[in-house]
Amino acid sequence: MSQLKLEKKFGQFPVFVPSAVLENGGIPEDVSSASLLKEAIQVISCGYEDKTEWGKEVGWIYGSVTEDILTGFKMHCHGWRSVYCIPKLPAFKGSAPINLSDRLNQVLRWALGSVEIFLSRHYPICFIYPWTSIPLIVYCGLPAICLLTGKFIVPEISNYARIIFMALFISLAATGILEMQWGGVGIDDWWRNEQFWVIGSASSHLFALGQGLLKVLAGVDTDFTVTSKAADDGASSELYIFKKQWTYKCVAVTCSKVEWGTFTIPTKPWKTT
Repeated sequence: MSQLKLEKKFGQFPVFVPSAVLENGGIPEDVSSASLLKEAIQVISCGYEDKTEWGKEVGWIYGSVTEDILTGFKMHCHGWRSVYCIPKLPAFKGSAPINLSDRLNQVLRWALGSVEIFLSRHYPICFIYPWTSIPLIVYCGLPAICLLTGKFIVPEISNYARIIFMALFISLAATGILEMQWGGVGIDDWWRNEQFWVIGSASSHLFALGQGLLKVLAGVDTDFTVTSKAADDGASSELYIFKKQWTYKCVAVTCSKVEWGTFTIPTKPWKTT
């Protein structure tokens, strides 16, 4: 392969390109330590992916807040196969958000990426979950509507409908139990996760829908905020901090305040529809 083709495929890196074509890997023998360090810094910056065949066929996809997922889709579309690796000893450990505000910001980024994928040509059904925030918000507002109007909007159901509902409820409960056993979590962790799902769906997922639709349909790009994570024990001082940028986005708190407020308003006698 000529030098021009190598540069077109791997980029203009005098050390990285020759090492890529070596049969057993390694680096050329006539390379100094200074040039090797400079080359390593350039390779770490992933500059070899820019305008090269390697970057087009194998490299990462940019322009999305969840570029790792899109890269996985592209990898499978090109015929590559992936495996789920979970060794007994963790290959690496990372830090995670320790307060509600940073956690909601992280969930917002994940949900925004899911909306982008759902509206793209990949659109797997598993990325429909942010859209569940719409019926959840409606469900959260129903008690207040019932209290204000004095009408119970849920009609009487037949025995057949009860059987269908119980079958669905049992299947969901069985799925939750299987997930708990597979993940090795207890009932307390599961219940805490369910509570946060309601909080995240009524806030992060809802705003991710709006931002995703604006980005995909109108081309309005959103600012990317890096998730703040705890790196040491001193960061635990922010455990109970609720940052201002999420005070107006926590729709679940607003819904609960509205529902509590309806208890102080005189309502009409309840009627079934």
